Amino acid sequence: MAEEAVNIPFSEAQLQQGENIAQEAILATEKGDFVQAEAYWTQLVTQFPTNPAVWSNRGNARVSQNKLEDAISDYNQSIELAPTAPDPYLNRGTAYEGLREYDKAIADYEQVLKLDPEDAMAYNNLGNANAGLSNWDIALEYYNKAIELSPNFAFARANESLALYELGRKQEALTQMRNLVRKYPMFPDVRAALTAVLWENGKQGEAESNWVATIGMDSRYRDLQWLKEVRRWPPTMIVALEKFLTLESN
Repeated sequence: MAEEAVNIPFSEAQLQQGENIAQEAILATEKGDFVQAEAYWTQLVTQFPTNPAVWSNRGNARVSQNKLEDAISDYNQSIELAPTAPDPYLNRGTAYEGLREYDKAIADYEQVLKLDPEDAMAYNNLGNANAGLSNWDIALEYYNKAIELSPNFAFARANESLALYELGRKQEALTQMRNLVRKYPMFPDVRAALTAVLWENGKQGEAESNWVATIGMDSRYRDLQWLKEVRRWPPTMIVALEKFLTLESN
């Protein structure tokens, strides 16, 4: 989501032109055209270099293209201009996670919480960064806190169920996944995880039904490398889905 621009001393015509370009950037983002979105934000960075929001939004467009180091540079500039705005820290943390610099990501999320102690996304992301360090007990605590602050935060609940599974609390994980699929039937991440757990429990028909629904929504779940490197599922869950895929293909 684009961040709101701040008021800066330009003419009305310049501000209106900037607003029009920002709207084009947002439309390009909604269409998934992140290259074009970056180009629009670059125009705004050139025209309004003291506006922290345009730097941060260009960083977001760059993250979407996996241009993580360039994105971090943009977030650094945004933070320099507006050090008390939480979003650039949150977004920079995500970029650091993509580079597997988890300690730096954790520092950024902790800074977000200094600025906004009830930011559920920061707690969820702290969970993700600790999961990257294989600190699953700590990750689970952060996911729980995110859910406490935002009970309808579906991805935090999904992450919680994956952490439970990795910690060997498989029945709790299964119950959580079933509940999530009932509430959010169009949630491919949970359906894919549920597929693996059901297959492991010998419920082949139900597993295959969930898998058909998963692939109909997002075919990336066939790609175990994507699950490991990008989605970053826990190792135990990767193994469970790999068993399903291997037996299904046979």
